[in-house]
Amino acid sequence: MDISDIIVNTQQPELYEAGTAFMWTDEHISKQLLKVHLNPEVDLASRKQTNIEKTVEWILNNQKDNDQLSILDLGCGPGLYTEIFAQKGHRVTGVDISNNSIEYAKKSATQKDLDIHYINSSYLNLNLEANTYDLIILIYTDLGVLTPPDRNEVLKTVYRALKPGGMFLFDVLKDQRIEEKVSPRTWDANDGGFWRASPYLVLSESFLYEKERVILFQHTVVDDNDKLETYRFWTHFFSEEAVVEMLSGHNFRNIQFREDILPEGDMWNGDNVLFVSTSK
Repeated sequence: MDISDIIVNTQQPELYEAGTAFMWTDEHISKQLLKVHLNPEVDLASRKQTNIEKTVEWILNNQKDNDQLSILDLGCGPGLYTEIFAQKGHRVTGVDISNNSIEYAKKSATQKDLDIHYINSSYLNLNLEANTYDLIILIYTDLGVLTPPDRNEVLKTVYRALKPGGMFLFDVLKDQRIEEKVSPRTWDANDGGFWRASPYLVLSESFLYEKERVILFQHTVVDDNDKLETYRFWTHFFSEEAVVEMLSGHNFRNIQFREDILPEGDMWNGDNVLFVSTSK
């Protein structure tokens, strides 16, 4: 491989320029992600089990009528939230783009005799019936990794699918100390690991777009066949005012915030995460 290819591909790109590869549907990487999802002791891919349980408690306590809700979990992964909701007697649908996660979730639900409906799809491409759900959730700051056009499409979908008075609950990263969250350039050479089953080199770096309050986390992977692929994760940071403006533009109302759901930890926990509840 020409080294100049690596130099060109590791430069700071234009805002929202797409990468060349997609992590969530990659056969190898999605299996690695599932392992991380299922580790209850780490806040990667999914949050720790204790934090998931605390979040579910907050979510259900926000509901006026808590007897049996129709709940939609967008980006449900292997069903860590959906199973708790189902165990509490609610009607639950989970959506995730990863086939590995959905297949695991289906098997787990069958083993536990839980009636959960799972859909293997991107929530950017859902055609949901209008006025269907009492509650829709999008947890683990997923809304903040979408580009603004995709974010608007998700908000349109959520608003349409909610019943009148239904609630949308999600979390975002707070717009505070954003400069501290920019990570330095690192590299790793591996005989096989997270990014590939075969030998690879990965160059990881991040870039701050200060005006837009966005950090790009970028990973450039070169395999032993000299194939180069770039994975880009656009991460947005929000003030309460920005959230209100975003939701009001889609006619959501009764917007409320909580920043004490998660325990303090690193810069991705505690009051660095803003939980939002809003209704149709």
